[in-house]
Amino acid sequence: MSVVTRFAPSPTGYLHVGGARTALYSWLYAKSQGGKFVLRIEDTDLERSTDAAKQAIIDGMTWLGLEHDQGPFYQTQRFDRYNHFIDVLLDNGLAYKCFMTVEELDAIREEQEKNGEKPRYPGTWRDRTDHPSDQPYVIRFKNPKDGYVVFTDHVRGEIRIANEELDDLIIRRTDGAPTYNFCVVIDDWEMGITHVVRGEDHINNTPRQINILKALGAPIPEYAHVSMILGDDGKKLSKRHGAVSVMQYRDDGYLPQAVLNYLVRLGWSHGDQEVFSVDEMIALFSLDNISKSASAFNTEKLIWLNQHYIKTLPSEDVAEHARWHFDQQGIDISGGPELSKVIEVQAERVATLKELADISCYFYQDFETFDANAAKKHLRPVIKENLVAVGNKLADLSEWTAKNIQQAINQTAEELGVGMGKVGMPLRVAVTGAGNSPSLDVTLVLIEQSKVVERINKAIEFVENRENS
Repeated sequence: MSVVTRFAPSPTGYLHVGGARTALYSWLYAKSQGGKFVLRIEDTDLERSTDAAKQAIIDGMTWLGLEHDQGPFYQTQRFDRYNHFIDVLLDNGLAYKCFMTVEELDAIREEQEKNGEKPRYPGTWRDRTDHPSDQPYVIRFKNPKDGYVVFTDHVRGEIRIANEELDDLIIRRTDGAPTYNFCVVIDDWEMGITHVVRGEDHINNTPRQINILKALGAPIPEYAHVSMILGDDGKKLSKRHGAVSVMQYRDDGYLPQAVLNYLVRLGWSHGDQEVFSVDEMIALFSLDNISKSASAFNTEKLIWLNQHYIKTLPSEDVAEHARWHFDQQGIDISGGPELSKVIEVQAERVATLKELADISCYFYQDFETFDANAAKKHLRPVIKENLVAVGNKLADLSEWTAKNIQQAINQTAEELGVGMGKVGMPLRVAVTGAGNSPSLDVTLVLIEQSKVVERINKAIEFVENRENS
């Protein structure tokens, strides 16, 4: 059997963390088995589904690298298929028209609740043939009255539900629109889905869907219902815990590799290993190793993973994602050093790509002012001679290399008879505008020689103005 899995979100908002983890597990299982991964957009909720949300889901999947083999399919484009199979069930006596009004149904449920019974449709129209010709109706599925629905869930083991607990599900509304639970069944069947990975909130839908599949003579997929994700306070993950949209993590400066690695560990494990490449995830992943327990989100661990990947991924790979953040901050990197080179010298100093862009502006554009604290401490009149001397040596270099730059700084300190800090720190503030940067040789070599000299002269002018004020 060729494995086919699917991710089937409803486009009523962004791609959230829980959905992304479900998509990841589904994608990993398909890849681990040499199968196919289907993306299906379940947009039958016409009032709440939006084009923006559909695009947000696709954007989130693309950013994470969870590419689909088939799709995206849209349920709103498949209503003719759903209605065809509803008609098949009607013709075979496996579904029926129900003319009960909302008011009648509400009254019955109110009475059931008063008597301490589970609210359910009592099957009033199940076997009736006295159909009125001028009243609206829904189509209900004839659920079996006895026996059990039994299936083995990859996460939760055997699940057994008595059919008497299930009422006759509406599969077509009065307006002619097929309902969610029925659409899912037809899609899973026609798309050849062999394994359904989804949230635990769908467990109650599964026996209903299995019964419809059986009525149609369709194969039953295997199921894996994953637990919810909690915030670090133990409550259901929500906006109050910070970013819950996948694309918000991109905006905040996280690498997709870090987010994937973090998500895979929210409910799945392989020994004590914490860091997994995508290839390792595919090789090691198993539905049977998913935990039943809810997982708690831990932002500190995600930050640690992000730092790990910024430092260890090839700088060219990090640059692919970092470029977006420079664009967002209006930093034109086209005329400066290769971004991968900047990442190589800055990687140890940042936790996010947003921070990387924040502290790397000086490689690509001039700054208007010096950091006030750094200038107050290091751009004092007493160091003017040091700046002039080092500026002259740097201007005279015939080859702009890190080795030559460091040699020029060392020689300046020796000739002036001062410590390295008396030359290096004023130079650092002059060229970067701040008191922190990577070592001066690797920093300055990434900036044009003429630009470095120009900035040193600007700092000397600043010192002179300070001296005369």
